[in-house]
Amino acid sequence: MALDVIGIPVWNDNYAWLLHDPETGVCAVVDAPEAPPILDALDAQGWTLSLLLNTHHHPDHIGANLDLKRLTGCTIVGPRADAARIPGIDVQVGEGDTIAVGVSQATVWDTPAHTRGHITYVFDGMAFVGDTLFVAGCGRLFEGTGDQMWTAMQRYAALPGDTRLYCAHEYTLSNLRFARSLEPQNPALIAAECAAQDARAAGRFTVPTTVEQERRINPFMRAGSAEMQSVVGMMDAPGGTVLTEVRRRKDHFRG
Repeated sequence: MALDVIGIPVWNDNYAWLLHDPETGVCAVVDAPEAPPILDALDAQGWTLSLLLNTHHHPDHIGANLDLKRLTGCTIVGPRADAARIPGIDVQVGEGDTIAVGVSQATVWDTPAHTRGHITYVFDGMAFVGDTLFVAGCGRLFEGTGDQMWTAMQRYAALPGDTRLYCAHEYTLSNLRFARSLEPQNPALIAAECAAQDARAAGRFTVPTTVEQERRINPFMRAGSAEMQSVVGMMDAPGGTVLTEVRRRKDHFRG
């Protein structure tokens, strides 16, 4: 039986994700910027929090760790490579480890680049990617390299096309504007931008995305393509090198 997934808007543009196993009643939250919206959502659903799954150490992902642990008794799971920066961590995980949410199981992938210890939780049919991948984008390279980010993009791209990717921010419209500046005639990008504009105008999330959509629209996942190599003038360059240049341009984009 599939997990129920509910998105909780937090702060200006963050999402926390509630996961609920209807068979066992086990409930988890992926990342926790602040406690009140998460507690309100739990109360509205009648769910009890068992697990808090952190993807990385940034304050807009771990800010409510200690409050939620104190108020709910939840077990905090986080990256082994960054355990010292995860408040209240109980279970340290890394590449190849598994975490059960009721009868569903996630495999942990190490996906450093945005931070040195960033991890992804990969379930059957969905993955919680934190700040590694966004709709049509990727996280800034604060503590890692373009080569590391390219490795993560390739791993995501190899998942089945209908895999849902749950990221932690609503950055879609700005990411699509940048992607269109690189590939203005890409029909998938044009369609994605129209759909995202309609969704936001109606107050809907643009997340999750899918692997198949990101293969078509995400300039960072497309860094190995001839089209993206041509855009940045790096024909036949390694994907990590192209991604680094695309990320440099995104960091300075003001469109």
